[in-house]
Amino acid sequence: MEKPNKCITIQEAREIQQEWWKTRLDVTTNGSKHEDTCEFHFTLDELQEYLDYVREKSEEANISNPGINIWLGAYKAKENRPNLSTIFLSATKKKNTTEDDGSGRDYEENTEIEPLNENGGLWPPFAY
Repeated sequence: MEKPNKCITIQEAREIQQEWWKTRLDVTTNGSKHEDTCEFHFTLDELQEYLDYVREKSEEANISNPGINIWLGAYKAKENRPNLSTIFLSATKKKNTTEDDGSGRDYEENTEIEPLNENGGLWPPFAY
């Protein structure tokens, strides 16, 4: 199998991750600063299961060329942790309209398919 076109080098990955640490590491939460997590883990099986689920549900609904959005989110603070970032994946579908909403996107969220989360941000944060 050939490498996908959108792959980046390890060095590029390190550089953009270091830029994240440099520009976004400190976040303000109720006036106090804390380091935020920046790493989220899914196994290949978990990702494949969700991709298969989105593909199957999309096919059942006659949706061609579905996609996935990756969203940033944050959990509420717990006793032993500040509120930490998370990500969740959501299914998308092509827009059914020819009207331009100004976003430049030709897709929209498919709210008929539940998003994937439950991965939790790893704590404490580590560099790539």
